[in-house]
Amino acid sequence: MNNPPAPPDVAQVLKHNRALLYQHVATRLALTVVLFTLPFAAHLVGYDAALPAFGIPAAMFVLIFLALRLRHGSRLKVCGKVLHMYPLEYRTRVLKKASEWKYLGNVHTVRLTVRGQHDAPSLRALNASTVRRWPKEAEEGGAWFAGDPAFGGVMIVPASNDMLFVQPADWKKYQQERAQADLERRAFAEQAGISRLLEKEPNILVGG
Repeated sequence: MNNPPAPPDVAQVLKHNRALLYQHVATRLALTVVLFTLPFAAHLVGYDAALPAFGIPAAMFVLIFLALRLRHGSRLKVCGKVLHMYPLEYRTRVLKKASEWKYLGNVHTVRLTVRGQHDAPSLRALNASTVRRWPKEAEEGGAWFAGDPAFGGVMIVPASNDMLFVQPADWKKYQQERAQADLERRAFAEQAGISRLLEKEPNILVGG
């Protein structure tokens, strides 16, 4: 693509993704309230079967799951820092190599390439708004990238304003490059919050 689309309005992108996050949280909290009150409502109408009693443990599960995603999904704030620190650069192709379901969100392995470039790193991408779906619009064109490939950054899909937080899929592979980076480069990464591996899947033991 010789003529990239106009750069996205960063403020609008952040507002859009923040609204999606708030919507996600509000929906889960509303579901929790319904599940908590289900046993009591059933008792009031004289329905004393065991099934409504499962509403309380189900509500606790939803709350714990939401807390885990929010605790380990601090990427939205970091995306704002990255977009403030680094300029947006257009990548002509987005290649999605795989997707994997995780507690913290769907993890997509992608490569953001420029025409004629063959050494683009594989990146681990998670939607900043906690939405799990993959933005299909990214495959129809390209995406904007801000950040440092060895540390991480932000990918924005122009057609939908979807924003994904990305870091190297193989974090250790670029350890030497990060260590040898000049002081300014490391300072930028530190201020943007991408100097370390930010997203780590929580260690949850199920069934003992």
